[in-house]
Amino acid sequence: MFEIDGRKVGTGHRCLIFGEVAQAHDGSLGMAHAFIDAIAEAGADGVKFQTHIADAESTPAEPFRVRFSDQDATRYDYWKRMEFTEEQWSGLAQHARKVGLIFLSSPFSVEAVDLLQRVGVPAWKIPSGEVGSTPMFERIAKTKLPILLSTGMSPWSEIDTAMEWIKSEGLPFLVYQCTTAYPCPPEQIGLNLLDAFRKRYECPVGLSDHSGVIFPGLAAAALGVDMLEVHVTLSKEMFGPDVSASLTTDELRQLVEGVRFIEMIQDNPVDKDALAEEMFPLRQTFTKSVVARSDLPEGTILERDHLTIKKPGTGIPADQLGSVIGRRLSRAVKKDELIHEEDLV
Repeated sequence: MFEIDGRKVGTGHRCLIFGEVAQAHDGSLGMAHAFIDAIAEAGADGVKFQTHIADAESTPAEPFRVRFSDQDATRYDYWKRMEFTEEQWSGLAQHARKVGLIFLSSPFSVEAVDLLQRVGVPAWKIPSGEVGSTPMFERIAKTKLPILLSTGMSPWSEIDTAMEWIKSEGLPFLVYQCTTAYPCPPEQIGLNLLDAFRKRYECPVGLSDHSGVIFPGLAAAALGVDMLEVHVTLSKEMFGPDVSASLTTDELRQLVEGVRFIEMIQDNPVDKDALAEEMFPLRQTFTKSVVARSDLPEGTILERDHLTIKKPGTGIPADQLGSVIGRRLSRAVKKDELIHEEDLV
């Protein structure tokens, strides 16, 4: 267990939910601020961005993951357009904290780590493509802040190596199950890996979900996940490469409500006997009792054809009908009248 910005992470504590803006702001500072407000209003715990510095991260030869626009001639041009100044990043971080959100941003270069350290982040989210970036890890280790490691493209051997290094540095950490597919189909979500990570590395676990629907997050919450991260868009009609893999802010609100509902269930195990006792008045309304099928005179020795069962359950319970047969009525009973123990001899 460890803390991020004063919030505990680990078994027994509520799942932290992050709205991932990534590049959905499309280089607009105003849009980035709008995302912070929308994610806060949806009830999430934190907002996450990506900090790209084109000169430190990319070469002119870097290919597009998906060519989604003619606006940027190269991937380098795209990262350049996504950049914010240090002052602008500080403004975003301050805005997030003001509305009660944890502010995170994934660094994609050593220079980005340095910038974000000056801006102030409470943990480092390592994106899937940076698991093997040793210089960046070395710089991050010096901060002694928790590491949230994404595993979207990594085999076990690469994750094991990263875990050994993180543990050797004595850093708190969480491992995210992630599949780098946009959108990610259900057969590749990999919820089975949450328990595998928890057992293999003895750590909190998270799901970084790219499905574009709320269902994997809800399922992960039912399995006790410690952290959820989902891409967010203001509309499915927005521009950008991640829109199809994103939740709208309304869907994010549904996810948050669903996770909190699941946590309430998990925090309140039901004692079946105690619950039945509590519901005794309601039980009398819904269950049935032994009643007379027709008018029966005093002294009648009861036979099966004399009796039936009907609501309410305030008389002799229906499952005791057999014990009534053969007994004698001590008084006359009308049709549909409940028979009570004191009516029998």
